[in-house]
Amino acid sequence: MPKRLTIISHIERVAGEQKKSLKPLSDDLPLLESGLDSLCFAILVARLEDEFGFDPFSVSDTVEFPVTLGEFLRCYESNENVAA
Repeated sequence: MPKRLTIISHIERVAGEQKKSLKPLSDDLPLLESGLDSLCFAILVARLEDEFGFDPFSVSDTVEFPVTLGEFLRCYESNENVAA
């Protein structure tokens, strides 16, 4: 499964488990307006680290935190070859 679809699947799963209503997911959706709260994002990032073997927010000293869903997805897509 493409990384993007895996991430979206995890987003939907976390939202459901935490009983959060998601806005329609698009690349330009601001993360703060997605319907997920900080706990949801913490769970999501932990699960994605388990899934992919890395956390893109800790592999570099110069991380720019994403503002939109598209930027969040690219954090994982641009680190395709990073190993834990």
